[in-house]
Amino acid sequence: MSEAAVLSKPAARKVPGSIWIVPPAALLALLFFYPLALIARQAFLDDSGVANIAEFVRVLHARFFLNALLNTVTISVAATAGCLIVGLMLGLILAFVPFPGSGVIARLIDTFIALPTFLVTLAFTFLYGSAGMLNSGLMEAFSLPTPPVDFLYSTWGVVLAEVTVYTPFILRPLLAAFSLVDRGQIEAASVLGARPFRIVRQVILPAAVPALIAGGSLCLLLTVNEFGIVLFIGAKGVITLPLLIYSKAIQESAYQVACIIALVNIVLSLGLFGLYRLAAGRLGV
Repeated sequence: MSEAAVLSKPAARKVPGSIWIVPPAALLALLFFYPLALIARQAFLDDSGVANIAEFVRVLHARFFLNALLNTVTISVAATAGCLIVGLMLGLILAFVPFPGSGVIARLIDTFIALPTFLVTLAFTFLYGSAGMLNSGLMEAFSLPTPPVDFLYSTWGVVLAEVTVYTPFILRPLLAAFSLVDRGQIEAASVLGARPFRIVRQVILPAAVPALIAGGSLCLLLTVNEFGIVLFIGAKGVITLPLLIYSKAIQESAYQVACIIALVNIVLSLGLFGLYRLAAGRLGV
């Protein structure tokens, strides 16, 4: 009797596991691919909705676009190099030069990740701006008629601000990598007469290469797309791709031009991310 009841009961339907990809795929398409498709579409259409390929070619050859592209690449590469140098120096000191409060210093540096970029830029303005503490002190001490320090409102001011903001993205993976270095190898090399520079070059740096690549690639991506620092500093003549997109879309209402530049910026970012994934895969990051 019970066996007949079991046989007559319809089997429960099993939901295919592949169906669970539908909700995240739909959400991704709605929030990412659809806006991206609209930007790509608008890049080839004028305001009346008519295809205008000539405008696309004109913008790519325009002086304002080429200058913004050059500024973006120059600032991002210089800021990433600065982050790598400063992050490596700080990482070596915090990890291998013990001193009281090193852990507190590392945590304080980490807090820069939580701060908005414009806040650091505002602090730089108070310190190094034309009416900042440094210029005011120098003008009062030496009776100078004009502010002697004016690097903030230039390309190097933007680079310095970005190095300050994004160095923690290098430091955090570096400290994690340094924590895995065998201290016995360092002691053995020191006993054998190796100097500190040689120990760093031959023992410590090989272990830090994956972390440097990961952190440096992230810094490069972030600085390529940085908007707040460049806008808030207001450096004369320093126009990057994100700032140019804002100017064309908001101030000039040139939406096709803004979408063309945005499309180039997206392609540049995705290309950098692809190179990062390729390098990371080969190095096992």
